[in-house]
Amino acid sequence: MKHIRNFCIIAHIDHGKSTLADRLLQTTGTISEREMQNQALDDMELERERGITIKSHAIQMNYSYEGNEYVLNLIDTPGHVDFSYEVSRSIAACEGALLIVDASQGIEAQTISNLYLALEHDLQIIPILNKMDLPGAMPDEVSDQIVELIGCDESEIIRASGKTGLGVNDILASVIENIPAPTGNENEPLQAMIFDSVFNPFRGIIAYFRVKNGIIKKGQRIRFYNTKRDYNAEEIGILKMGLVPQKELRTGDVGYIISGIKQANEVKVGDTITSSENPCTVAIMGFEDVKPMVFAGIYPVDTEDYEELRYSMEKLQLNDSSLVFEPESSAALGFGFRCGFLGMLHMEIIQERLDREFNMTVITTVPNVSYKSYLKKSPDEMIVVNNPSELPDPAGMERIEEPYIKAQVITKTEYVGAIMTLCIEKRGELKNQVYLTQDRVEITFEMPLAEIVFDFYDRLKSVSRGYASFDYHPIGYRASDLIKMDLLLNTEQVDALSALVHRSNAFDLGKRICLKLKELIPRQQFEIPIQAAIGAKIIARETIKALRKDVTAKCYGGDITRKRKLLEKQKAGKKRMRQVGKVEVPQEAFLAVLKLND
Repeated sequence: MKHIRNFCIIAHIDHGKSTLADRLLQTTGTISEREMQNQALDDMELERERGITIKSHAIQMNYSYEGNEYVLNLIDTPGHVDFSYEVSRSIAACEGALLIVDASQGIEAQTISNLYLALEHDLQIIPILNKMDLPGAMPDEVSDQIVELIGCDESEIIRASGKTGLGVNDILASVIENIPAPTGNENEPLQAMIFDSVFNPFRGIIAYFRVKNGIIKKGQRIRFYNTKRDYNAEEIGILKMGLVPQKELRTGDVGYIISGIKQANEVKVGDTITSSENPCTVAIMGFEDVKPMVFAGIYPVDTEDYEELRYSMEKLQLNDSSLVFEPESSAALGFGFRCGFLGMLHMEIIQERLDREFNMTVITTVPNVSYKSYLKKSPDEMIVVNNPSELPDPAGMERIEEPYIKAQVITKTEYVGAIMTLCIEKRGELKNQVYLTQDRVEITFEMPLAEIVFDFYDRLKSVSRGYASFDYHPIGYRASDLIKMDLLLNTEQVDALSALVHRSNAFDLGKRICLKLKELIPRQQFEIPIQAAIGAKIIARETIKALRKDVTAKCYGGDITRKRKLLEKQKAGKKRMRQVGKVEVPQEAFLAVLKLND
């Protein structure tokens, strides 16, 4: 055990984690030159294309140092705030973390948030200044920021470059010298924590785990502690670039297990594996169900594809356990699913994967968050509202609560005013403002999650010219003055465009949505009123004029009554048409509501 080191890489998005991981794999000889490619651990085409890590990836490296052979288990984690659940699971499986900071960008919001996660688990932090080869690198300034954040000595910061390979040997030496070896007892009952799982179409679910105590052997009968189910360990092994089967794994090892599981809900990330004959008495701490933050409806474009969409979603859930969905139906869109996502990027990724991996073209409704409503007749009873159409009658409602988040924004001082204006416009309350250096400031806000679901991230990037970084975590629910705003097309309600909004924003939002829909809905033979309503009260209206034929063109001269008679006849026809006419809402209209500020 004393020759094993388990560590993960944490950093803000785009600070060079995956590139540095590539160099570590090359230096230790884990991957041959022939197999080498950029972002070697990212196995999804989408990850390479966007240059981001979506899923954590674990791999074992062997390295000789001062005459001893060491086993290094590395986990490369995602950097985006939406995937911080993945990061927390990976951190729980390690004793140390490489904290990577981009020498040209400095410390960002996600760096701080991931660092706090690592410190909560008492991990040994190794600070690394990456991208030293860039012409815009500011090593001295950024080193000062790291010293201030972690409280380490400047000499402890390793200067490296994932591209050129600078400092890679120093990193490996520091991992061996500074990160403690795993602790645990091989003689105690088996205790292993699952930190990730992937789906293989031929072999079922492959769970990745880290052994805390005891020994796990091939063919052994094992039990998953939280789901209380027993399985056979048909194959166990270690993770290299491929899966390498082993006879047994001991305390401190990181490996995989295949036991023929086909259902995603049977393997919960964070669960404890123990032996059926001699089970452990307590589970490893840190197990929690992942909580979706953003909800949206996903519907097939063609209603006949509903079953195929269900199959695709189930397959996708096997690879991404944080996706949750349940069936729902809408008058405008037919049958579909109500899906829960970790954030807007997660939602975009799922949509993209459905398209690429399963060839499914889908319609996504306006994303929203889940609210809690309390009724007057039974104030203790709480109803979770995931969809505006589920909201109880306002007359019988005691109060409605919405989720709040604590948001941290790190930016240059010149953009502070614009960012504060944006956050206050989004109903944020300023809580704290800390100057990290002379020209970098950290602003902390408390604001409703619903306000950041739409376009907050895009607008933050534009007001700060891309210099602000943003991170958030939920802090609970608070009572709020929310109302349901409906949209009526030709006096018919379109449930897919309903939204729960704050009373102060309703009029402005209603007006903007009506204007946007007026641009996007094609003109018909009859006049179409577009109305935004709260209950029975109309708060905004736009009208799409009818396409008209010039029926009086054939009248030349003669009495005015002839023209009037023709126009009256046309008017009556338009009125009849409007009563039976159906208005199709194009797909762009649903998406445009998300991008009202463009």
